[in-house]
Amino acid sequence: MDNINEKNTVEQVQAEEHTHVLESEEKFGEIRIADEVVAMIAGLAASEVNGVASMAGNLTRDLIQKLGGKSLSRGVRISMDQNEVSVKLAINIRYGYNVPSTCEAVQEKVKTAIETMTGLTVKDVSIKIVNVAMQEE
Repeated sequence: MDNINEKNTVEQVQAEEHTHVLESEEKFGEIRIADEVVAMIAGLAASEVNGVASMAGNLTRDLIQKLGGKSLSRGVRISMDQNEVSVKLAINIRYGYNVPSTCEAVQEKVKTAIETMTGLTVKDVSIKIVNVAMQEE
């Protein structure tokens, strides 16, 4: 029984390491948000911008997705310091779209989505173009 309790405690500590307290006026308790949730918000917001073909992931995440798992935070890295978020995105852009204006639109969309949904401040949104996707005919 001790091994189960130790395992649960370790999992709780690991989960808490990747969450951040959101400031709240409420007096009912603490509100925490996981890095993965912030990453999902960023990935979904970036994917909605015209010119973004898809988010780019690493081989592990690509394999998980092919095996049926969904990774909504694919191509997104989040780092947080206090209540400031730095976002790094890896995207595939559609051929024919202006890269600087598409990236600027992604930065604005991601910043607005995270700040509106979480109340966190977005410090920066860095984008790496990984691939150019050809338009489907």
